[in-house]
Amino acid sequence: MKMKCMLMLAAFAFTVSAAEAQELPRKVSNIEVLDLDGKPVKLPCWGEKNLMIFYVDPDRHKQNEDFTIELEENHRAQGDNIYGFGVMNLKDAPMVPNGMARNMAKKRTARNGATVLADQNRILSTAWGLGDCNNQFVLMIVSKEGELVFLRKGLLSAEDKEAFYEVIEQYK
Repeated sequence: MKMKCMLMLAAFAFTVSAAEAQELPRKVSNIEVLDLDGKPVKLPCWGEKNLMIFYVDPDRHKQNEDFTIELEENHRAQGDNIYGFGVMNLKDAPMVPNGMARNMAKKRTARNGATVLADQNRILSTAWGLGDCNNQFVLMIVSKEGELVFLRKGLLSAEDKEAFYEVIEQYK
Protein backbone atom coordinates (compact mmCIF):
# COMPACT_ATOMS: atom_id res chain seq x y z
CA MET A 1 0.00 0.00 0.00
CA LYS A 2 2.85 2.39 0.84
CA MET A 3 4.48 1.74 -2.52
CA LYS A 4 1.24 2.42 -4.40
CA CYS A 5 0.77 5.68 -2.50
CA MET A 6 4.35 6.78 -3.22
CA LEU A 7 3.95 5.99 -6.92
CA MET A 8 0.76 8.02 -7.06
CA LEU A 9 2.48 10.97 -5.35
CA ALA A 10 5.43 10.75 -7.75
CA ALA A 11 3.10 10.67 -10.75
CA PHE A 12 1.22 13.71 -9.42
CA ALA A 13 4.46 15.63 -8.81
CA PHE A 14 5.63 14.83 -12.34
CA THR A 15 2.30 15.97 -13.81
CA VAL A 16 2.42 19.28 -11.90
CA SER A 17 6.02 20.00 -12.88
CA ALA A 18 5.32 19.04 -16.52
CA ALA A 19 2.35 21.42 -16.58
CA GLU A 20 4.56 24.26 -15.31
CA ALA A 21 7.41 23.44 -17.69
CA GLN A 22 5.50 24.03 -20.90
CA GLU A 23 7.34 23.53 -24.14
CA LEU A 24 9.32 26.38 -25.64
CA PRO A 25 8.88 28.34 -27.74
CA ARG A 26 5.40 29.40 -26.74
CA LYS A 27 3.39 32.51 -27.48
CA VAL A 28 3.16 35.15 -24.74
CA SER A 29 1.47 38.54 -24.76
CA ASN A 30 2.59 42.01 -23.81
CA ILE A 31 1.46 42.80 -20.30
CA GLU A 32 1.11 45.92 -18.20
CA VAL A 33 3.25 46.37 -15.11
CA LEU A 34 4.47 49.53 -13.35
CA ASP A 35 7.33 51.89 -13.99
CA LEU A 36 9.46 52.99 -11.04
CA ASP A 37 7.07 55.87 -10.35
CA GLY A 38 4.18 53.41 -9.94
CA LYS A 39 2.53 54.28 -13.28
CA PRO A 40 1.17 51.51 -15.56
CA VAL A 41 3.37 50.68 -18.57
CA LYS A 42 3.57 47.95 -21.20
CA LEU A 43 6.81 46.04 -21.72
CA PRO A 44 9.24 48.19 -23.72
CA CYS A 45 10.13 47.48 -27.37
CA TRP A 46 7.46 44.75 -27.64
CA GLY A 47 7.31 43.58 -31.24
CA GLU A 48 10.18 45.88 -32.23
CA LYS A 49 13.12 44.01 -30.71
CA ASN A 50 13.87 40.67 -29.14
CA LEU A 51 13.69 41.01 -25.37
CA MET A 52 16.10 39.76 -22.72
CA ILE A 53 14.17 39.97 -19.46
CA PHE A 54 15.43 39.52 -15.91
CA TYR A 55 12.40 38.79 -13.69
CA VAL A 56 13.86 39.05 -10.22
CA ASP A 57 12.60 38.52 -6.70
CA PRO A 58 14.17 41.42 -4.73
CA ASP A 59 14.92 38.94 -1.93
CA ARG A 60 17.27 37.16 -4.36
CA HIS A 61 18.50 40.01 -6.56
CA LYS A 62 22.11 38.82 -6.23
CA GLN A 63 21.33 35.16 -7.01
CA ASN A 64 23.11 35.32 -10.39
CA GLU A 65 25.19 38.43 -9.84
CA ASP A 66 28.30 36.80 -11.34
CA PHE A 67 26.36 36.13 -14.54
CA THR A 68 24.91 39.64 -14.81
CA ILE A 69 28.37 41.14 -14.25
CA GLU A 70 29.72 38.77 -16.92
CA LEU A 71 27.02 39.98 -19.35
CA GLU A 72 27.96 43.61 -18.71
CA GLU A 73 31.65 42.92 -19.21
CA ASN A 74 31.65 40.54 -22.19
CA HIS A 75 28.83 42.19 -24.20
CA ARG A 76 27.89 38.75 -25.66
CA ALA A 77 24.18 39.47 -25.23
CA GLN A 78 24.25 42.86 -26.92
CA GLY A 79 23.04 43.47 -30.43
CA ASP A 80 20.96 45.85 -32.50
CA ASN A 81 17.94 43.54 -32.22
CA ILE A 82 18.09 42.92 -28.45
CA TYR A 83 16.60 45.06 -25.69
CA GLY A 84 17.34 43.98 -22.14
CA PHE A 85 15.56 45.09 -18.98
CA GLY A 86 14.56 43.97 -15.51
CA VAL A 87 11.21 43.43 -13.85
CA MET A 88 11.08 43.26 -10.06
CA ASN A 89 8.74 40.56 -8.76
CA LEU A 90 7.54 42.57 -5.75
CA LYS A 91 4.70 40.23 -4.73
CA ASP A 92 7.20 37.54 -3.72
CA ALA A 93 9.18 39.95 -1.53
CA PRO A 94 6.65 40.86 1.19
CA MET A 95 9.34 42.04 3.61
CA VAL A 96 10.53 44.68 1.13
CA PRO A 97 8.03 47.55 0.86
CA ASN A 98 7.15 48.22 -2.79
CA GLY A 99 7.98 51.93 -2.58
CA MET A 100 11.36 51.21 -1.03
CA ALA A 101 12.21 48.64 -3.72
CA ARG A 102 11.23 51.07 -6.49
CA ASN A 103 13.30 53.87 -4.90
CA MET A 104 16.36 51.61 -4.59
CA ALA A 105 15.94 50.63 -8.25
CA LYS A 106 15.60 54.31 -9.25
CA LYS A 107 18.94 55.11 -7.61
CA ARG A 108 20.65 52.20 -9.32
CA THR A 109 19.16 52.91 -12.75
CA ALA A 110 20.19 56.57 -12.46
CA ARG A 111 23.79 55.30 -12.28
CA ASN A 112 23.69 52.54 -14.90
CA GLY A 113 20.90 53.65 -17.26
CA ALA A 114 19.11 50.29 -17.09
CA THR A 115 15.36 49.92 -17.49
CA VAL A 116 13.66 48.35 -14.49
CA LEU A 117 9.93 47.84 -14.06
CA ALA A 118 7.86 46.57 -11.14
CA ASP A 119 5.34 43.71 -10.98
CA GLN A 120 3.39 44.07 -7.74
CA ASN A 121 0.90 41.25 -8.34
CA ARG A 122 2.70 38.47 -10.27
CA ILE A 123 1.06 39.71 -13.47
CA LEU A 124 3.96 38.63 -15.69
CA SER A 125 4.52 35.21 -14.11
CA THR A 126 0.77 34.46 -14.13
CA ALA A 127 0.10 35.67 -17.68
CA TRP A 128 3.07 33.77 -19.08
CA GLY A 129 2.55 30.60 -17.00
CA LEU A 130 5.98 30.73 -15.38
CA GLY A 131 4.95 28.83 -12.26
CA ASP A 132 6.54 29.58 -8.91
CA CYS A 133 9.08 32.41 -9.17
CA ASN A 134 9.43 33.07 -5.43
CA ASN A 135 13.06 33.42 -4.34
CA GLN A 136 14.22 33.01 -7.92
CA PHE A 137 16.07 34.94 -10.57
CA VAL A 138 14.24 34.27 -13.84
CA LEU A 139 16.03 34.79 -17.15
CA MET A 140 13.95 34.94 -20.33
CA ILE A 141 14.27 35.72 -24.01
CA VAL A 142 11.13 36.75 -25.92
CA SER A 143 11.31 37.08 -29.70
CA LYS A 144 9.93 40.05 -31.65
CA GLU A 145 7.07 37.74 -32.60
CA GLY A 146 6.05 37.39 -28.96
CA GLU A 147 7.39 33.90 -28.38
CA LEU A 148 9.07 32.92 -25.13
CA VAL A 149 12.10 31.10 -26.53
CA PHE A 150 14.30 30.80 -23.42
CA LEU A 151 13.45 30.40 -19.73
CA ARG A 152 15.59 29.50 -16.72
CA LYS A 153 14.77 29.99 -13.05
CA GLY A 154 17.00 30.04 -9.99
CA LEU A 155 20.75 29.74 -9.77
CA LEU A 156 22.11 29.33 -13.30
CA SER A 157 24.39 26.37 -13.96
CA ALA A 158 27.24 26.45 -16.47
CA GLU A 159 24.95 24.52 -18.85
CA ASP A 160 22.17 27.11 -18.38
CA LYS A 161 24.58 29.93 -19.22
CA GLU A 162 25.88 28.17 -22.30
CA ALA A 163 22.31 27.47 -23.47
CA PHE A 164 21.48 31.15 -22.95
CA TYR A 165 24.43 32.28 -25.07
CA GLU A 166 23.47 29.82 -27.82
CA VAL A 167 19.91 31.14 -27.95
CA ILE A 168 20.77 34.82 -27.67
CA GLU A 169 23.12 34.50 -30.67
CA GLN A 170 20.10 33.69 -32.83
CA TYR A 171 18.29 36.89 -31.82
CA LYS A 172 21.02 39.55 -31.80
